[in-house]
Amino acid sequence: MDFASDTEDESDACSLLSSHLFSPPPSVGSSRTSHDQSMRSASPTPSVWSVTSSLRAQAFKHEYGRGLNNYSEVYRLPADDEERQRLDAQHIMFMEIMGKYPPGMDEVMADDVPGETKAVLDLGCGSGSWIMEAARDFSHCTAVAVDLVPMQSMYVKSQSQTIETTDPRPSYMPPNLRSEVDDINLGLEHFYGDFNVVHARLISSGIKDYEGLVNHISMVLRPGGLIDLMEFDFHAYDEHYQRIELETSRIAGPWWPRWLAFANLAARNRGGDVDAATYIHSWVANHRAFDNVHYREFWIPTSPWKTDSSFDMRMGASMRDDILAFMKSGRPLLLGSGVPEDLVNEIQSNAEQELLAGKARFYIRVQCVHARKRQH
Repeated sequence: MDFASDTEDESDACSLLSSHLFSPPPSVGSSRTSHDQSMRSASPTPSVWSVTSSLRAQAFKHEYGRGLNNYSEVYRLPADDEERQRLDAQHIMFMEIMGKYPPGMDEVMADDVPGETKAVLDLGCGSGSWIMEAARDFSHCTAVAVDLVPMQSMYVKSQSQTIETTDPRPSYMPPNLRSEVDDINLGLEHFYGDFNVVHARLISSGIKDYEGLVNHISMVLRPGGLIDLMEFDFHAYDEHYQRIELETSRIAGPWWPRWLAFANLAARNRGGDVDAATYIHSWVANHRAFDNVHYREFWIPTSPWKTDSSFDMRMGASMRDDILAFMKSGRPLLLGSGVPEDLVNEIQSNAEQELLAGKARFYIRVQCVHARKRQH
């Protein structure tokens, strides 16, 4: 079905939006500029230990049938229980593909410095899967989870319920972990010099200046500390690892890459740094604070079309399920950016059929960088 010359609303929307088995091609570099200041130097709101009715009302708003954060207009993916379940499943998939932690994590977090309590920070923690694992595995450390809402794993399943308890920390939240509600875009000065590890995963759509964030992280880390970043570039790739370039002005297949083209432009128009995945390697490698920089990329099939091994097929199925859930999560982003609902439904329905059929040979490219902060 060709929407190129269809309704005026759709035309306006298009104008508005105008190591392992998964390894190969090198990334593209970039230049960087220095960002040493942000708009804020004061500490954020206090740590969040429990969820009350008033806090939930302040943290959330509901749009297009989903619960979104009430803090940032840049990040428009949900922060509800359905999204938490998606992120928990995604975490398990990523652990299988790339491991739980980057190389060097055990060394950096070892309890081997008299008088120093090791500390780990997760920026944009989402469901909290990664930071809760870290808090448990390194029980001697202090762990901090930062997100635009209280850490979602603290919530019971029903959106209408809240945790009311005399114990300020639910029993399933590690005692050495705390959750802080904050917008990373406002700066990290209040954390300077406090952490041995800083981790961030798939947060670029909500970050206005990712290169500036890298600079902040360099000052948050203690000497010898570890930066660990992972992002994807909001594009699909064909079976030859070539990026599929699509315009939003013509509505036709392939459908999953088409949906991504809309999501890319919608996030970009809201101020998200959606190109960050392409540049995180060079931003870290060219920063004066870092050395021992390592880059990894993973090419993950978007359905079980790659039949070289049972692992390939299993990860393809996991990524397919993640994408199907991600398209549901992305509806507030697209609809809130002016894309007509019937157009969103058309693209999403066709993309779902395309992915479930397993015949479209696409990859998602995930790019990872870890490095150490220089000792001097």
